[in-house]
Amino acid sequence: MRTLLLCFSLCLTACASQPQEGAQAGVQKAALTPLSDLNLVRADIPPVLQAARKAPYAAPANCAAGAQNLAELDAVLGADLDSPPDPNKPSLLERGSDAVGAAAGKALQSAAEGVIPFRGWVRKLSGAERYDRAVAAAITAGAVRRGFLKGWAGAQACP
Repeated sequence: MRTLLLCFSLCLTACASQPQEGAQAGVQKAALTPLSDLNLVRADIPPVLQAARKAPYAAPANCAAGAQNLAELDAVLGADLDSPPDPNKPSLLERGSDAVGAAAGKALQSAAEGVIPFRGWVRKLSGAERYDRAVAAAITAGAVRRGFLKGWAGAQACP
């Protein structure tokens, strides 16, 4: 058991020590799953999403403030539905290889979720489930805020 814990901690140290991309990010997420289930590791909610959750329909002071808030939301949430398509969009072959890597990452994630017995109860008792709901609510509030700002900018005839 000690050997397993030592190997697990070394794997976590290696995963956390360098930025990851693609399939390696899935491996890192799977390795951190038991720790997030115990509410020991959690991703911070960006301040712009926290502000959106507190006041999703607050009108900005002027067009410049609205545009800045919109840019901050776009940086955190990613492209909106009305964004033009990315010219650097990967080909079907590249997306297929990414899908294979994602499937392998999901399989590893599923195995990592099985490490903690009674996972659902552990997540409830540790507060991890409540925190996941708070993150989802912040993302939803950010999307609502972005839609509000776009409508407000259109009504104010902002550039």
